[in-house]
This record gives sequence, structure tokens and C-alpha cells, in this order.
Amino acid sequence: MYVIGINAFHADSSAALLKNGEVIFATEEERFERIKHWAGLPLRSIKFCLESEGISMNQVDSICIGRDPKAKLPNKIWYLIRRPISAFGMFRQRFSNKNDLGNLEQEIRSYFGNCPPIRYIEHHRAHLASAFFSSPFDEAAILSIDGSGDFSTLMIGKGKGNQIEVLESQDFPVSIGLVYSAFTQFLGFPHYGDEYKVMGLSPYGSPVYLEQLRELVWLGNSKLLEWDESFFDLDGGVISYVNNMPLVSQLFREEKFEKLFGKKRITGEAINKRHQDIAASLQKGVEELIFGLAERAYELTGIEKLTVAGGVAQNSVANGKLLQNTSFKELYIPSAGHDAGIAMGAAQYEYFQLQNKERVLPLFNANLGISFTNKEIQVVLDEMNLSYEFIEDDSLFSYLAREIAESRVVGFFDGSAEFGPRALGSRSILADPRNPHAQSLLNEKIKKRESFRPFAPSILEEYGSEYFEEYQFTPFMERVLVIKEEKRVLIPAVTHVDGSGRLQSVKKELRPRYHQLISEFYKLTGIPILINTSFNENEPVVNIPQEAIDCFLRTDLDILVLGNYLLTKTTMNQ
Repeated sequence: MYVIGINAFHADSSAALLKNGEVIFATEEERFERIKHWAGLPLRSIKFCLESEGISMNQVDSICIGRDPKAKLPNKIWYLIRRPISAFGMFRQRFSNKNDLGNLEQEIRSYFGNCPPIRYIEHHRAHLASAFFSSPFDEAAILSIDGSGDFSTLMIGKGKGNQIEVLESQDFPVSIGLVYSAFTQFLGFPHYGDEYKVMGLSPYGSPVYLEQLRELVWLGNSKLLEWDESFFDLDGGVISYVNNMPLVSQLFREEKFEKLFGKKRITGEAINKRHQDIAASLQKGVEELIFGLAERAYELTGIEKLTVAGGVAQNSVANGKLLQNTSFKELYIPSAGHDAGIAMGAAQYEYFQLQNKERVLPLFNANLGISFTNKEIQVVLDEMNLSYEFIEDDSLFSYLAREIAESRVVGFFDGSAEFGPRALGSRSILADPRNPHAQSLLNEKIKKRESFRPFAPSILEEYGSEYFEEYQFTPFMERVLVIKEEKRVLIPAVTHVDGSGRLQSVKKELRPRYHQLISEFYKLTGIPILINTSFNENEPVVNIPQEAIDCFLRTDLDILVLGNYLLTKTTMNQ
């Protein structure tokens, strides 16, 4: 049985293909369109899934979209009556959905020649499904938190076997995600998805504005969340889509924010201590809210296992602290916890919940995207008339380990692309974590991004507890943990200013080639860690060999590896 799930006409458009319940392919449309957070109908992603499995749309049993226009319809109508100006802005995108969904079947049929039955799965139910049905848990509490979707901003559920029960939800507009976005804009980061920059900035400050933040949003008594709406401007409709790109209206009321937090930062203005302190206060306050909501999920379920999804699930700093600050003992977060994961979750909800099928093995593999054989890579290299060398694995990895140890920076293109926002060793830039200058080098000369942004350590799973306090298996780089104090001096390039690191646990059975490379570096240096950052330069992560080559040629990368093919700037300039 084949089921396709999609996130369509919504930021981070994506598609996933399930075969008898197993996620076999999944990808984001931005990887093909080369526009971050692309938000249209993911036709190219659907096509990739079908072609990779060698099937046609005629063999697909259903298409599931992670949106349901009928969800919470009475609540939407009541909001429209009470807040007509605000509701008008969201009416097209978040209430009726008629403009885009009305033509969905016709567009799919026109592109693929056929369209199976379409199922509409509520946004947050798809999030819940992506977390629980991918997890190793037979029973768990489930928490979904984001900006908003289908008129909900968070949902708490309980999963058991192949069924999910929704226990509580929060109606739009009260939203942790929108609060975080409002402060992101206030701090001069205006684009959709810039919240991670504020998270990266937060360790540089102190939470001196925490009390002021608590005046804006807090845990409710009879409600899950409450806020002072006078601080937030919802009349612009929150998010609009122009040419399949998400645009966020200004979410904060300037005079109210500036009264509590001082002047807003203008984009491009130098970051000062006040900006750092606001970021720190926001992060601390949001962590308190997340921990409180998680504890509410524990109280409702009594289960010590937790799964989390939604855009706020990408807050890896909070994720790393969840087990220490709640009653939960185990935690699972999927590789695509953000809205791209809705594609996977919508299909899983249909297959397990609605079709009542038995659960399958948990998902610890994020390599669900496009891949290329060595032969296919060679064709590209020859067509581009590039100089290259083919090297077998053992020699290749020992060579790369030596080069990285000598401060070379490597673009590593290997196997299937990752599903989700994190590069996990398949579309990665790799460097030496011992090099104290590596962070500035990568930020300024290769990534071309803000200097305060940290880089992640990929660590061999068997050494995780040796380097991290209260170590947790973190396969998808979804948690920030504290690096042991005595180890920080050994790996300054991946130690953030607060002594933490957003790690990726590398297991041999899950990522054999990447594990072998890090093992060679460990043999040479005694450090079982590499810097791992996404292979891109202010663009979606590279997806195909041509994009990797282009990024290699226009940046200060020293070495490019495509499968078993090696390219260096030295040989190419000869």
C-alpha cells in the first residue's frame, strides 16, 4: 500500500511516500526550487518520490495533505465575528483555503495523469503523527507547538499503538511561535524562519527582561496559554504567500514593545548587549512555557515518554533541557519537526490512525531524499570538464581526516539527502573542531552569515557520554547539550559561548561512511568529533552534484567530495 503525504500551499512545502507504513522517501520542495521555505504545491517532490520507487500515481492509494479547512470551523467563525479585521487577513490562508485547495485534484491530475483520493488531515494532528508514529514508543505523550495551523497553535495528545487521542489544544491567536517570531522581527531579523538566529544569539546575553516577557505571555489556569494581545498586531493576517514565498507581516506593536524593551533593532544595525539580553530573556521565557506545557502533557497522560513536533520543536536549546526540567524520562523528535514534517505525518495519520494498520519500525534514518551513484556523479564531472580523482573509501577517509586535521574545510556530498533542516553528514561542510578560528572562518568566508552563529559537533555515538553532560542520543541534531567543562578546551570551534553544543550522534549502523570518516579523524587526533554545518551559502542545502560543485567553486572550501570522487582547488587551478 502506497500513501503520499504532502505539505502544500504552506511554508516548507514537502512530500513523503509511505510503503506499507514505512517512510521510504521524503523531501522538501525548496531543494528543487532553490528558494528557502518555498510554499506552493510540491509537484517536483511528489515526482521524486514516485520515480525513486519506480511507480506511477496510478499505484498510489491516497494523497494526504496536512491541512483541513473544516477543522475548528465554529471557532473560526466566532473569531471572525469578534475580530473581523484580523480575521480578514487570515481568511484566505488559514480559514477557507479555497483558492489553493479547490484546484488541488485538478493540478495533480494534470501533472501526473491521475489523482487518487485526497485526504485532509488537520495540521497539528499531522504533527502529532509525525512524532509518535516515527518514534520507538508504543505509548507516549505527544506535544505539537508552532505558530499556527488550522486555527490551532498547540496540541497535546496521547499515542498508544496505532492510535492518537487529542487531549487539549490551543486556539489561534495565542501562540508561542508567534511570540518568538514577533521578537525575532523586533531584533531586526525580518524573514520567515529567522527564529534560529535569535536562539543562536541568546547565550550571549542575560535574561534581564524575563519579567517583562512574562507580562506578554504566560501559562494559563483554565487555558493552556494566555497573552496580552495588545502587544501583538494580527491585523495583517500574520503570514501571506507571494509567488510561493512566505511573508510575515509585522507581528508586534512597536510602541508597546519599545516601552518595555527599548528601541527596536534595525536590520543591519550592530548587535549590542541589550539585543543579546532580549534574546536571552525570550529564550528563557519560551523554555519555561515549553516545560510547563510538557508537564501538562505528563499530567494528562501519566506517561514518561514524550514525542515533540511543530516549528517550536526546532528549538534545540529547549529540547536539550526537556528531560531535566519535566517528569519525562525519554524523548523522541523527528528529523523534520517543522512544517515539512507534516507531509510525513499526514500520510502516517492516514495509514495508522485511519486505516488501523500495525506500526512499523521507528524512524532513525533521515536520509530519505535524492541520491546519486558514483557513475552518475562521474557523468556530471565529465560534462563540466572538471579535474577529479576517484578514491576508495579506506584511502579517501584517511586522506580527508589528515586534511581536516590540517585545517582544510571539506564539502561532503554523500548518499541520500537528509529530510529536515539539519545536514547530518550527507550534504555537509566539515572542519576541525579543535581549530579556534574555524567558527569565524566558516561564517565569514563560506557560509556568509552572522559571526555569532554556532556550529554543530558530529560525535561518534560511543563517545557521547565522554564529552556531554547528561548525554542523550541525538541522531537528528535536534538537541543542545552541555559539553563537559574539561572537554571544551579541546573542541573550541563547536563549544558555544555558554559551554553547549547542538550535537549529532553518529551511529555506525545508521551512517557507516560518515562514522568511518570521524573514526579516522579520531585515530589521528584523539577527538571523535567533526564540525558539521549544512552544505550551502545563503540558499537551500545543496541537493544535486551541480549545486555542490557551484558552491565549492564560489566559496573558500578547500576540498569537495562527491561520493568517491575528490576535487581540490589546487588540482582544479592547475
